[in-house]
Amino acid sequence: MDKWKRRVVTTSRGEFEIFIKGNGNPLCVTHHYSEFNETGDYFADTFTISHQVYLVNLREAGQSAKAMEHYQLSMLETIFDLEAIREALGFNRWGYAGHSTGGMLGLIYGIYFSNSLSFNIVVGAAAREYASFSSDCIYNRNHPQFTKMQDLIEELKRPDISNEARKALAIERTKLSLYEPQRYSELFSDNRSKKMSAIRLNFFNRELQIFDVSKKLKLITTPTIIICGKYDVQCPLLYSLELREEIPNSKLIIFSESNHYPFLEEKEKFLKEFRLFVSEIGNKL
Repeated sequence: MDKWKRRVVTTSRGEFEIFIKGNGNPLCVTHHYSEFNETGDYFADTFTISHQVYLVNLREAGQSAKAMEHYQLSMLETIFDLEAIREALGFNRWGYAGHSTGGMLGLIYGIYFSNSLSFNIVVGAAAREYASFSSDCIYNRNHPQFTKMQDLIEELKRPDISNEARKALAIERTKLSLYEPQRYSELFSDNRSKKMSAIRLNFFNRELQIFDVSKKLKLITTPTIIICGKYDVQCPLLYSLELREEIPNSKLIIFSESNHYPFLEEKEKFLKEFRLFVSEIGNKL
């Protein structure tokens, strides 16, 4: 497995740690509360075959800038940070791909800065708070695995647990979001590792309660592909169907044998659909 190249970018909003891999047109990938390192990320690696991917550690993640004020951890402020990184790197536009909360960021990016994006890939995401109104969501109290998921998340937040214990907890958490949990070792076979930024996750959990950009989705003008596993327990399919209805000229692909990780659970189909999407839009910067 090739390592990602680490770089610290100085921007108008502080310094940010990024990891770079691949060749081709630039593509930004991030997640709202993950902390990346040189081992990269399964989702981000999907795109390195055709693009130069910039995997971003957001504010308070890794060696990126700290938050001087709590509001700097918000989703909108995060998009301002990504724009500052894009400008510092010298790109007029770049693609964006986000999975889960990374996809939620992609929606906000498209709403406010479509002109900065050559395309937008939103995977397993939602434009509004997704737990309260869907018992299919594992974060809904009526979901049979709600308590187990919450216990795992709280344990992962602890700074005092060993790397071995953290890895075991992360595996159990991931299995809850697989269509076939017994395939975990096959799907996550490479030695990639990442952490969870507790301060970002804690702020996100508060912001999520009032999160709803569904009425603004029509403002997105960048070419957008929406991808969701039919059995997604984190952001159920319902929310991707809503995205397709509201984002102009968007395309929705449903993966019938996937939960929350279609880019691994149906990898070949995912790559095929991505290549088709890029071919259709011309991928011109």
